[in-house]
Amino acid sequence: MTSKFSTIIAALVLAFLAIYLAAEARTVAGAISDILGFKWKHMELVLRILALASLVMTIHVIELQWPEVIAHFEEIVLALLLALMTLVSFTQVVARYGFNTGWGGALEFTRLLFAWMILFGMNYGVKIGSHLGVDAGIRLFPPKIFRILAVFGALCGVLYACILISADWLQIFGIHTRGGAIAYWTLNFRTGIGLDDLRYPDIIQHLFGTKERVQRWIVYLVLPTGLAFFAFRCLQAAIAIIKGEREMMIAAHEAEDLVAENKDALKD
Repeated sequence: MTSKFSTIIAALVLAFLAIYLAAEARTVAGAISDILGFKWKHMELVLRILALASLVMTIHVIELQWPEVIAHFEEIVLALLLALMTLVSFTQVVARYGFNTGWGGALEFTRLLFAWMILFGMNYGVKIGSHLGVDAGIRLFPPKIFRILAVFGALCGVLYACILISADWLQIFGIHTRGGAIAYWTLNFRTGIGLDDLRYPDIIQHLFGTKERVQRWIVYLVLPTGLAFFAFRCLQAAIAIIKGEREMMIAAHEAEDLVAENKDALKD
């Protein structure tokens, strides 16, 4: 138990260091360039990717130590996000139509909750294999070809996430693209731009000397980290398919199974 606890503490420290490295990658890249005596234009991007990879591996280490804790954590987070969205929307309707008042930041708050729920949900969906898909075409192939195509589909998910995280690496192949979740989050971190309607309570502003509006980089941190974790979950699925522990990344036959299980329900 002590060794597990020590591993968790070390993993959390590594997670905070990874977030700091992602935020201060330009400064760190400049320091490394000064030490090495040359400047590499992709140094900053590589450091941010390494930071995200470290963050994902940190979560993976915790998951290996306490798999049930991570599973319950994901379920609880998704349930809380959905409950908060419902509660805020309901109270806002009552306040506006019943008392002619309301919270100015309610709409922005529910939008952000929805974004968080999407990113958490798509990762959890890949993990438990609940994403729906159409597999009628690839099931026409022999089992070996079917498995290759299933692995290819999972790797496409990895590629999709990597492009959204940062499209700068595509320049290696001569594709002139820039930007992505890392660049967008870094821009918000450097500028310190606040959200449109979400503001800190007055007591928080007085106690900690914070700005009036909640900074965008705080709530947008889920964008690069969520996509990085999505890439990791897709890679996990690909490895599981190769090992034969999993058939596909999607749940294409879920509807057919439900129909088969309940075909005699009406007769009873």
